[in-house]
This record gives sequence, structure tokens and C-alpha cells, in this order.
Amino acid sequence: MALQLNFNNAELSADEVATLADMRTRCARRILLSTSLAASGHPGGSLSTLDMLLVTYGAIQKDSNNSCWDGRDRVVMSIGHVSPGVYSVLSEYGYFSEDDFLSGFRRAGSGFPGHVERIVPGVEWDTGNLGQGLSTAVGMAQAFKAKGLEQKVICYMGDGEQQKGQIAEAMRYGNKYNLDNLIVIVDRNGLQICGTTAEVMDVDVAGLFEVSGWNVLKTDAHDTNKFYQSLRAAYTGQVEKVGKPTMIEAQSVMAKGISFMEGQAKYHGSPLNPEQLAEALTELGVENDFATWVEKRKAPVSSATKVKNQLRYPAIIAGDPITYDNKTITDCRSAYGNALYSLAQANNIEGEAVKITGISCDLEGSVKMGDFHKHSPTGYFEAGIQEHHAVSMAGALSREELVCFFSTFGVFAVSEVYNQNRINDINETNVKIVATHCGLDVGEDGPTHQGIDYIGLMRNYFRFSVYLPVDPNQTDRVVRHAAVQSGNCFVGMGRSKMGMVLAEDGSPFFGGEYVFVPGKGDWVRQGSKGTIITCGAVTPSVMEAHQKLADEGIDAAVLVMASVMPIDEEAVLQAAQNGPILTVEDHHVDTGLGAIVATIMADNGVTTPFKRSGVVHYGASGKPADLYAAQGLDSAGICANFKALLT
Repeated sequence: MALQLNFNNAELSADEVATLADMRTRCARRILLSTSLAASGHPGGSLSTLDMLLVTYGAIQKDSNNSCWDGRDRVVMSIGHVSPGVYSVLSEYGYFSEDDFLSGFRRAGSGFPGHVERIVPGVEWDTGNLGQGLSTAVGMAQAFKAKGLEQKVICYMGDGEQQKGQIAEAMRYGNKYNLDNLIVIVDRNGLQICGTTAEVMDVDVAGLFEVSGWNVLKTDAHDTNKFYQSLRAAYTGQVEKVGKPTMIEAQSVMAKGISFMEGQAKYHGSPLNPEQLAEALTELGVENDFATWVEKRKAPVSSATKVKNQLRYPAIIAGDPITYDNKTITDCRSAYGNALYSLAQANNIEGEAVKITGISCDLEGSVKMGDFHKHSPTGYFEAGIQEHHAVSMAGALSREELVCFFSTFGVFAVSEVYNQNRINDINETNVKIVATHCGLDVGEDGPTHQGIDYIGLMRNYFRFSVYLPVDPNQTDRVVRHAAVQSGNCFVGMGRSKMGMVLAEDGSPFFGGEYVFVPGKGDWVRQGSKGTIITCGAVTPSVMEAHQKLADEGIDAAVLVMASVMPIDEEAVLQAAQNGPILTVEDHHVDTGLGAIVATIMADNGVTTPFKRSGVVHYGASGKPADLYAAQGLDSAGICANFKALLT
């Protein structure tokens, strides 16, 4: 039976210390074997964290036979490169066998990747990009608080990693929201790839956490009793600042336990060759069975241990959609705020844990989350001007059976946090990014704030949907759909107020019984002389252009593509059969809707007169109407471009 430590005990018993020492020897052997077998990996940090990992997994709430048990504590490995140490310890505690690990480590298709991933039983998050793990842990801890749960979150970090700025963002947030269910363990071995942490970029690790309001404990990483006592104090709340998170700075030795490796930066990411391995295994006093494992690894890779995505998404009531009439002038962001408030009223019931949460970064009023905040104060989280942390936190929070809306301006929601969104996408999160102030429609704030790359960047992800509603009515329905359906999605909109897109009978086209369907375009107007395909904030200009063309006897169709990813390929091909196509978008002309339409036609071998109309250079600071006119995106420019296709 695997060792089970008990925080009711003030210290480890002599038998427990001896057992941990024996476990260490077995795990150290696995670390050395696995990295040498793969001829790659990170043995040094794995050995320096090993004693702490053994104590941690021995003490936390867990079920090694059910790694996704709801009641488990969470361990986030921000230092994802120490996977050999993590996998060695998890196999020691019975999550999987030694054979599974050593046979598959770093082999394509196996369940044991080079950096930790959720496909490994016992691993909570795919990590590797340093600096994001603490934000992830904060998100999990915040989710537990929001749901009234008692589980703890433990985040392992490296000391070199503390050079990352996002960590300071997460520190401040953890203190502000009193996340006393969060424990950070910093492996303070003093080394990183290029030398000592002091030489590369010195950081006062303890000082940073202390000034951010955390408890700070210092201990010896390799004295299992001392480390246990520090972890116990943090876990049970026996700390100076009650109600605050705790960081344990654990002094360690790189590659601890192998004399010729100890204290050398090169072993951060350098495995041993067979001769060095033999020497190390002799020092450990264990059999050198390297050749046996070399033969075993010639067998086909097994994926039997892989954990499938266990995500459970809450049942959300969409509520009654709001219809703005044909006389209403408002903006899509206000419609978003109204829809979010409506969703909160239907799902966040007083006296119960919230289901829908919201995060913003000092822009609550601009992104219209005020009513949501008032209705659901325990579900609204003000992250300050800390977008990198906020997005990572949102991803983790969204995987804990909560709906999470993250809202800020387009440039901050996409361009600023591209890699954070990417890591969320890899982790199959459920973040609902609603970005206001996209495109030239931002106007007077100028080019630094006129995000024109949101489609292009989002297209690089594999698990994001992209929706660009064209008026407040469609915005309302898109937001409700985003809340009800699992998965990552991006909803983008401009800043300006507008009237509703109307049907030919003068009624709101996207009001009443209209239902938003991902991957389906909307033929707002039919016509026989070609098609204007559009999305987002420029649509009012398109509708104005359509009327001008009609007044000249030019019968054009208008196809609205609010769902850009997935897109309605069938509708694009139908448009291509109808004559010329003009795409119009408030986005970089080469990477947005027009590029997608062009690709669809090329992939299907379809040709027709075609022009892409969009943003061709950075905008100026001025009225949106003037900026549109300067780039041919006003009604006059749209008419001219469409008529040019007819000649």
C-alpha cells in the first residue's frame, strides 16, 4: 500500500522518513533511466524537487485509482520540465506502473510527454511555458472559493522562473482575494540553463512574495521532516498572516543525490550518457538495467494510460433573448452587458454557489459588466491591469465547472495575451472572451488601441470559435449561445452605437425568434448580381451601401458571417455561384474574413470575380466614420469596390 501521510501529525515518524528515503532511491533511478533512454529531458530539477514531491503527493487528498476524483487537491507543476520527477513519483503512488512510464517517456503517441500534460494520470495542467502556472493555480483556488469547496491548490515553481513578470501579477491577485487555499513551493536550487540565477537575473524571491502580502516560509527541500512541517503549516493555516496564501522557499541542490551531477547547471536539461548513467546507478546502489529498457522501448508505443478530457460543463439556462426594436440606437457592448446580466439572473441564484463568473481588467464600465457585478459580487473578479494573469486564471477557472467570461478591449484580449490564450486552448478550457473596442471602430484612441488582428491570431488556435455579431440583437443571442455551450470562444465587437440590421419588411432581422447557429451564415439580403460578405462593426456601412446599389438598380446580396470560425462554407460556395464576391471587414485585409473566403474558394476549385476589402494600413486617431472612409470601408467605398467587380 502506498504511503499516506497525515497532517494531523506534527512531524513524520522515523518509519515514514525511512520509507520516503527508499521511495526516493526508486524514483531517482527512474528519473535517470527515463532521461537517458529518451536522450533528452531534465534530470537536474527533477532530482532537486524529488523529496518535496514525494511528501506532497503522500499528504494531499487524492485517489490514485481515480485521478479525476472531484474531492482531490490540485497540484500544478508550473515547472513542467521536471516531468521525470513528477512521473516517477506518480508511479510510486500507483497512478500507473513504472513500465508504463519508462517504456513511453518522450515517445510520440505515448501517454508520457516531455513536459507534464493532463493525459498523464495525476497531472492537472499542460505546462512548459514558464511563468503561467501560478496564474493557473490562482484560477483553481479562486474557483474553489467561489464554489465553497475546501480543496487546496499547490503550485510548484522554479527560482529562475521568478524572473517572469506574470508571476507578480498572480501574487498580487492571490493576496487581494485572500486565497488561503493556495500554496506555492519554489525549488530554490539557484541554477538555470545559463548559470546561476543570481548571474542570469537576480530575484529576491521571498521579498517579492512578502511585499505582495503572502506568508513566506523557508525550509530545506531535502530534509523531508522539515519540508513536511512547512507544508503542514501552510496546508492547515498555521501561518502568521491567517487568510493569506503561502509560499514555501525550499533550498535545494540541483541533481541532489548524484555526486558528480550536484550543483551543476548543465544537468538542468542534459541527460546522462550510458557510461555516466552506470556510474550514477552504482552510486544509488541499484541495478543497471538500462539495456533491458532499451529493448522494451522497441515495442510499439502504448497509449493505454492516457486520460481523456474529463471536463464537465455546468447546465446553463440561456434565458429569454432581448430584442432591440428598429428605432433603438445602442452599441453591441451594452447588449453584451445586458445579456450577461440576464444570464446571471437566470443562473446565479442567491444562496447558491455561482455558475457564471466574470473577469475584467480595470474596464468594468467600458465592457459593460457593471450590472453583472452588482448581481453576482461573488462571481465577479477585478484583476486590475494584469491581462496576462487574468487570461491564464480564466482558463483554469473555466475548467472547474464554472462559466467564465473574460472581457477587455480587443488588443488586450488577443494581441497582448496570445500565448496565454494558446496555453488555454491546449488545455481545452472553456473561456468566453468577449472583446469590445475591436478594429478601426475604436476611433480616436488611435492605432495602439485599434486591434485589427483578432481573427488572424485566433485562426492559429485549434479549439476556439470566433463570433463577430453585427448588431446588438445578434450580440445578445451570440452571448447566450457562448454561455450555454462548452468550449473556448471569442466574441468581438466594436465601440460605436448603431441601429439594428433590418429585414426587408423593416423589422429587426436578428430579433424575435432568430437563433444564432455556429457555422451558419445569414442571408440578410438576396440578390442576383453578386454578394457582399461581411461581419462585425462594418455591417451598417454594408447595409447602407446595399441600399445605394439598389437605388442604382444593382441587385446585390448581403451575407452576414457572424460565425467566422466555424464558417459557413456552403454559403460561400453558393455566393460564388451567384457572381462576384466582395468581402468587407474591419480587420487586417490579409488575415481575416476575406482570407478565409479566398481559401474556401481555392480549396474547392471555384472561381469568380473577387475582392477583399479591409484594413490596409494602421489607422489614425479620428472618428470611425472618417477612418472607414480613408480605407474604403464606408458605404461609398463599398459601392465603388462592388461596382468595379461588375465591369
